[in-house]
Amino acid sequence: MKTVFVSGVFNILHPGHLRLLRFASECGGRLVVAVESDRIAATTAHMSEQFRVEGVRSNSWVDEAFIVDESVDEVIRRLRPDIVVKGKEHETRFNPEQQAVDSYGGQLLFSSGELVFSSIDLLRKEIQGASLSSISLPFEYLERHSISQARLRDLLERFSSAKVCVVGDLIIDEYITCETLGMSQEDPTIVVTPVDSTRFLGGAGIVAAHAAGMGARVEFVSVAGADAMRDFAQDELAKSKVNQHIIEDDRRPTTLKQRFRSKGKSLLRVSHLRQTAISSLLQARLLNILESALQRTDLLVFSDFNYGCLPQSLVDKVIGVAKSYGVMVVADSQSSSQVGDISRFREMDLITPTEREARISTRNNEDGLVILAEILRQQSAARNILLKLGEEGLLVHAGSGKGDGWLTDRVSALNRAPRDVAGAGDSLLIASALALACGGSVWEAACIGSLAAAIQVGRVGNTPIQSKELLQEIF
Repeated sequence: MKTVFVSGVFNILHPGHLRLLRFASECGGRLVVAVESDRIAATTAHMSEQFRVEGVRSNSWVDEAFIVDESVDEVIRRLRPDIVVKGKEHETRFNPEQQAVDSYGGQLLFSSGELVFSSIDLLRKEIQGASLSSISLPFEYLERHSISQARLRDLLERFSSAKVCVVGDLIIDEYITCETLGMSQEDPTIVVTPVDSTRFLGGAGIVAAHAAGMGARVEFVSVAGADAMRDFAQDELAKSKVNQHIIEDDRRPTTLKQRFRSKGKSLLRVSHLRQTAISSLLQARLLNILESALQRTDLLVFSDFNYGCLPQSLVDKVIGVAKSYGVMVVADSQSSSQVGDISRFREMDLITPTEREARISTRNNEDGLVILAEILRQQSAARNILLKLGEEGLLVHAGSGKGDGWLTDRVSALNRAPRDVAGAGDSLLIASALALACGGSVWEAACIGSLAAAIQVGRVGNTPIQSKELLQEIF
């Protein structure tokens, strides 16, 4: 692995610095940056050395940054990096670094990097920022069901005592930002070049991380391939303090979903996955883990994406075990095509399908939403249904099935300016399920779930929701 070296004062990381650092990071496997001390930089330093080095360390392309209090050529002779990079403007000047790298066979390169900063900057602002100012509580809905803000706060505070087990398909989401190069001359195709990428925990993994972020004690059970995506997931789950049980399946890769984006818009999605059911041996191992975990669990969450982690025989056995221990059980089964049936999760305390998933499950493309929800409730024997309607919000259905006795209401979408709808359903599922498990009504659960979804769609990529974020929006 080649080591690349860059040095400078770095008062503020401006676009020129970022282009240079990106170019340097692409020249080798490890980028180290030397930040000149206050003594060496003298009057060119406008900020203290500690602030300047921390700014450099925060850049994702930099592997190591440190303060130097000696001449740059002396540092190079001591560290002996494979490549030293300087800005293009230094190419025609005297460079003491040249003699230093020549002494041991290194290389001095000059480049200020390509003009791709704007796209990278936009993506990072998308991912790091959050649009939460456009969220508002559904006060009319709260009044209809006599729900106070204090009651919602009380339920959120109870989340810390909940013990949750999440089982389902593990997914990694990768956002790849691209610089558009133009239209191909050979065929009508847009040509892009990838310039940056960011990975997030997804699928059932983010459901578990959301639960932990909201304060619950969480166990996560899934299967994954023996690959870098599995390692990434394990690291992210550990950061979220999720107790994980991930079984290796050598017949499949860990599911990776890539989104290629440019100027804030998605251009293309690519999924790397297998959809065959896990083997009977792996099913038996999962069941053993779940039988043990359910003895210390208040809430079991099925997070199904129809990628083979939850075959029907395994689902039926797990539901039986959960019921025998008196565990509350909820499910979500996402369908990316015509494959999927939420009603296969029988006798759930809560299911959270989209309208499309409900119609696929019931094979009903004609009836209105309330009738659709009631047909699905009877077919699945679910106690409660939250029917997700996208930008139209949420239909809450807890009907008795007796004529006009259906108990149905709607929560409008709470974020008026969503930035990325991916992951909204996962956050709604776990937040509403936790509210139910902590003694809330389905009406209270729907409100808290909708609020979690509003927070999630206010940012790009899946980031575990924290209980303090929910509390901040309530008051």
